[in-house]
Amino acid sequence: MSTLGAAAIALLGAVFFALGAALQQFEAVTEPHAGLTRRLVLLLRRPRWLAGGVLITAGGGLHVLALGLGPLTVVQPMGVASMLFALPIAAALHGRRVDRKELAAAGAVSAGLLGLVLLVPEPSGPPHLGDAAAAGLLLAAIAVALGCRLAATAAGPAVRSGLMAAGAGVLYGATATLTRVAVAEGFARPWLLLVVLPPALAALALLQGAYAAGRFPVAFASVQLTDPLTAVACGALLLGEPLPAGGATAFAALAAGAVAAAGVVVLARSNPLTPADRPRIPVR
Repeated sequence: MSTLGAAAIALLGAVFFALGAALQQFEAVTEPHAGLTRRLVLLLRRPRWLAGGVLITAGGGLHVLALGLGPLTVVQPMGVASMLFALPIAAALHGRRVDRKELAAAGAVSAGLLGLVLLVPEPSGPPHLGDAAAAGLLLAAIAVALGCRLAATAAGPAVRSGLMAAGAGVLYGATATLTRVAVAEGFARPWLLLVVLPPALAALALLQGAYAAGRFPVAFASVQLTDPLTAVACGALLLGEPLPAGGATAFAALAAGAVAAAGVVVLARSNPLTPADRPRIPVR
């Protein structure tokens, strides 16, 4: 498989991921007043929302396949492009166009995230995490997510959407870290995979709550940013994995993070995507 082929697979994965997220937001926003659990139960009955989940899973699988076939420096730019695809797709589903400011902000988030991913050094060995540290990581992630959820209750729609998506991203990053450890150990501790299921479902419910607020751009950007950042932080603090070293590299990483954060702030001010703004689509 050529590098071009790996890039094409990663790009297709990004399109799948973006389309899946847009479809799920299209459905989630129709239940703005339901509780997190109730909303998730209702959405699980909707074929279009389930199709979105299938597309997201397929997109993630294609990205992993591409990473196995091509260099990180080529594949990762294709993966973070999901941000640029997701906004126009979601806007089209709701019957409106994305303006240039939103696209520029999405580009800033993508560029900042790409910079962070490429600047973090590759781990030198298999990850390991003791039982106590694994439990502590999960409890800490749950506490942060709960804090985001509580803070969101008193916030406006844009901030509420960003906070709930950030809480989901923290849970996703923590569960991804534990799953990675479990796989690296050859599933010697199967309980690691069992304990990540409830927080993963909680993350899914939080993300649908973020989508239901109608501020898809900031929700999608927030979860796209906090998920890998949480995983990188867990790797550095708990797994002994390296962070960008040297003054210039560290400064570049901070600059990339600032660019991504600025993009999220701009997206928080974007137009909402709500049922009132979209054409009637009868299939549910």
